[in-house]
Amino acid sequence: MPSPASTSTAPAATDIDYVGYALAIGGAVLFSTKGIFIKLAYQHGVPTETVLALRMLVALPVYAVILLTLLRRSPDMRKRLTPKLVLSSMAVGILGYYVSSYLDFAGLNFLSAQFERLVLFTYPFFTLLFGVWFFGDRMHWSVVPGMALSYAGLLVIFGWNLTTDPEGLWLGTGLVLASALTFALYQHLAKRQMNHIGTGLFTCIAMGTAAIAAITQNTIWHGIGSYAELSAPVWAYGLALGVLGTVVPSFLMNGGIARIGARATSSTGAFGPLFTIAIAVVVLNEPFTIYHAIGTACVILGSVWFGRADARAKLAIPKTAAAAA
Repeated sequence: MPSPASTSTAPAATDIDYVGYALAIGGAVLFSTKGIFIKLAYQHGVPTETVLALRMLVALPVYAVILLTLLRRSPDMRKRLTPKLVLSSMAVGILGYYVSSYLDFAGLNFLSAQFERLVLFTYPFFTLLFGVWFFGDRMHWSVVPGMALSYAGLLVIFGWNLTTDPEGLWLGTGLVLASALTFALYQHLAKRQMNHIGTGLFTCIAMGTAAIAAITQNTIWHGIGSYAELSAPVWAYGLALGVLGTVVPSFLMNGGIARIGARATSSTGAFGPLFTIAIAVVVLNEPFTIYHAIGTACVILGSVWFGRADARAKLAIPKTAAAAA
């Protein structure tokens, strides 16, 4: 259930917040290009740490400029930035944009871009569970069938991969699944930070901190000279990964979280796999069989089912409370 802070900033609506859902879907679609650019960079033999650092190296100046602009234009924002809020926002950013991203990037060494995106889609289920277990959300059992249908679709594609190309499948799936877990937890923690300091300010602090962590890791592991060894195409992939796969969707996604909440935002994630599949088949020449079609259909339909059930359950809560009163 939204907190008072988030409710006060949300638009007055008696039905679905279409702007919030549009932001979340736009973020999901652009984030879905990430796997494509990563796989293209891997084809040039670039290690995981360098690809992640390249992504952050491109994105960091953008977030730094936006952060300085926000602080200069709004003196009130500077007053909100207590040491506690800054440090907690930095910690949440490292969890969501460094730890989760690194696990995901590492998993892509073993999985196709299509399956990686579908596995990462499992984060709505973890978002739901974390909300119920740790953040006081209500459990709406009507959403479970939709999630079950989505995971049935994942199992269909996993089974096909297991019979055709099992090498590294379990490890890659485990890494991306761990990425989904950490990102689900991030969504809940991020919403609470944004309620205090706003979407733009939090995104800049979170992404900036994660960028510094990723760049530092690559510098320690591979040396500062690793960047000079990169070819022009790899830098182009890094530029696209930093802007289209990081900067723009991060603001869209966090804007969606601020308006419609973590659980509703997570329910839009199935639009990402659909977009990823289309690009992966065309650009990466990845196979798309009848099993992929059946699995993807289950994932998409399950997501729509989940989203509608969650929206109906939330709308029913005020009516139930009024009747009890």
